[in-house]
Amino acid sequence: MRVLFAGGGTAGHINPALAAAGYLRSKQPDAEILYVGNKGGMEERLVPAAGFDFKTIRISGFQRKLTAKNIRRNIKTVFRLFSSSIESERIIKAFKPDICVGTGGYVSGPVIRAAQKLGIPTVIHEQNAYPGMTTKALAKHAECVMLAVEDAKKYLDRKDNCVFTGNPVRVSVLQAEREAARKALNLDDRPLVLSFGGSLGAAALNKAAAYMLGESAKEKKYQHIHGYGQHDEKFLDEVHAAGVKEEENPQIRMLEYIDNMPECLAAADLVIGRAGAITLTEIEATGKCSILIPSPNVAENHQFHNAMALVNRDAAVMIEEKDLTGEKLWETVNTILSEPGRAEEIGKNAKAMAVLDANDRIYNIICEKAKSKP
Repeated sequence: MRVLFAGGGTAGHINPALAAAGYLRSKQPDAEILYVGNKGGMEERLVPAAGFDFKTIRISGFQRKLTAKNIRRNIKTVFRLFSSSIESERIIKAFKPDICVGTGGYVSGPVIRAAQKLGIPTVIHEQNAYPGMTTKALAKHAECVMLAVEDAKKYLDRKDNCVFTGNPVRVSVLQAEREAARKALNLDDRPLVLSFGGSLGAAALNKAAAYMLGESAKEKKYQHIHGYGQHDEKFLDEVHAAGVKEEENPQIRMLEYIDNMPECLAAADLVIGRAGAITLTEIEATGKCSILIPSPNVAENHQFHNAMALVNRDAAVMIEEKDLTGEKLWETVNTILSEPGRAEEIGKNAKAMAVLDANDRIYNIICEKAKSKP
């Protein structure tokens, strides 16, 4: 089987493609796999590192705020729409795929459109509860739209080709065990609050976390692991100003990047973070209680919709960034952890939303639509 994947821009679009491609390769070692990404995108580094053949096109998105600079960018985008379509068609004709799989981001648009134009079967994987513009544009002519969140179906014009598959989950997340993780992290019996804003950090979340850690340092009821990201140099100053002295508070750990996330998730009693699709997938898979603070700076405000999918099922608590303060965050942490059984109840509801066989579901759909035997 020859399978072409297209997706990029963010890890949320790239990692599902890599997970699906990796699973496909494990099931069919002889399968030929090609990944098409955007020139200069993070997929240009991640995909070859994962061991897949990689080709690039050049594509960019339209800027909605009309400034002189953005108008120039939009003119460049128009030209790239034409050139990327030609590039995509050339790559597809040379590779001759049995099926093309799009996982979102600007780059998947011209590639999947070109495949549909050439009569090649296409399937799309949508990671979020609110479908992106690319998914909406391509869904009508796709053989299948694989949804990570069932709520996304109501936003699509065509419903008959939608199938709920979930998002792929890293094996390391599924295999991590709570007691072993807590022992490895040298934790005691106090609840562990795990908080992070992503690899780049999140200034609003970090500011609220600094206050929370300052208050927690006084009471010492909880243990903390906080990832503040590489782009927030002010965070440590804010924590110190809040009264946190590392030498006096070994129960508080502050890291620029959490590189053992599966272990930390397994050990945590409460998770505080953004509402990206993959983060929520791992929260659900591990059955964790969470306080979600959706980023307002994403396309179609999709993190808000992601979070609401859990909130509506009492599977998470949400604080919108416009309402976020250190006091509010600290109050919410205390409310959850002081009520007997509340964190466990929310975590149980999150676990009920988990799809642990997403890779297998996605693989079977790819084989079915490519008319290949699994």
